[in-house]
Amino acid sequence: MLHYALVFLVIAIIAAVFGFGGIAGTAAGIAKILFVIFLILAIISFFRGRSV
Repeated sequence: MLHYALVFLVIAIIAAVFGFGGIAGTAAGIAKILFVIFLILAIISFFRGRSV
């Protein structure tokens, strides 16, 4: 999950450098969503693993 977030972040940066603002904004938004999902799943798995 974190890998995909980083891939979309790199796509957003490259698109922004070349002037594709719409694509950069979309890719950055997807990267943010995937990163938040990754954080939530990581926190859940951390607390589940400690309670066992």
